[in-house]
Amino acid sequence: MATTQLATRSLFPNIAEFFNSFPAADLLRSNGHLIKVEEQVEDGKYVLRAELPGIDPDKDVNVTIRNGTLTINAKREQSESREGYSEFSYGEFTRSVTLPQGFVENEVKAGYRDGILTVTVPVAEAKDEGTEVKIETD
Repeated sequence: MATTQLATRSLFPNIAEFFNSFPAADLLRSNGHLIKVEEQVEDGKYVLRAELPGIDPDKDVNVTIRNGTLTINAKREQSESREGYSEFSYGEFTRSVTLPQGFVENEVKAGYRDGILTVTVPVAEAKDEGTEVKIETD
């Protein structure tokens, strides 16, 4: 005799499934994954810190600057298993930010430590002395 097992479903949907059902949900992610960042300007430098745990920065991270936009591309393939449970975390991640005016492109530095990528971009001090406009009269 064959038996049938019914899967029960909770009255409350999985929160990830719930948010993924919105058409605009993809606008909140870049390539399906979001790199969390914090950014600030300190001591004449724009500093961006990005959470990128579990990657090899030499092989899996690329930082580029093009047209005033800093872009971080990363990829990860990681698996974890314990007591009969396994989970894979993999994919490509991209995050772009607009750099402040006056950034010095050829002096950008990047470093990686303890799962945090830090990109430092010098910013030239803005000097807005203004321009005097002569008024012509007839």
